[in-house]
Amino acid sequence: MPLQFELCPGRMIGGSDPCFIIAEIGQNHQGDIEIAKKMIKMAKDCGADGAKFQKSELEYKFSKRALERPYNSKHSWGKTYGDHKRHLEFSHDQYRELKKYAEDIGIFLTASGMDEMAVEFLHELDVPFFKVASCDANNFPYLEKTARKGTGLCCITPKQHSCLNYEFKLYNNTNVERAYFCGADDVMHENPKGIPPEHMQQLVGKKIKVDVEEDDSILAYGKLNVG
Repeated sequence: MPLQFELCPGRMIGGSDPCFIIAEIGQNHQGDIEIAKKMIKMAKDCGADGAKFQKSELEYKFSKRALERPYNSKHSWGKTYGDHKRHLEFSHDQYRELKKYAEDIGIFLTASGMDEMAVEFLHELDVPFFKVASCDANNFPYLEKTARKGTGLCCITPKQHSCLNYEFKLYNNTNVERAYFCGADDVMHENPKGIPPEHMQQLVGKKIKVDVEEDDSILAYGKLNVG
């Protein structure tokens, strides 16, 4: 891979060019397209080069049983998990509207395709590159199908050699225009208080011993419940 290359149309990175800053919006828009636009505008105003969302085709990604199960979390947007997820998903037309809005204000828009059908849509949407979700870094059939779209592929890889070896082989044997494999350690934290830094090393490599609600704080269940 060259030390300097074009990540998005007209936007070089590497060499003496500045780094490319991506604002992770994900699904923090709460299913409201106006909030999403405000977040894109804020990303632009703060100096980000791109804004990234998450796109799923729910009926393809999840089983009927998973979508119909009750979802009683305090963070739920519906009675079932499917209702909750549908509230947070934008339609194809809404994504087209968001992409045009981003183009109008001068910021790139992309998304993580959370399943293969979502990748098909994002390819149709003509995103500048695909951001592979961390959970799919070792989903080799997904990576191969995504790479064969011929668009840039950005993948945050785990440290396992098997993943890295496969991904470099993938880059060398498909028509992907640009592939970026970035090793990273992700630290998820809670707000507003956050997890004290000295506790992070105590949690690395540990497993939660009790069932916790999605988005709940690990610390709320006590340090004795990890091991």
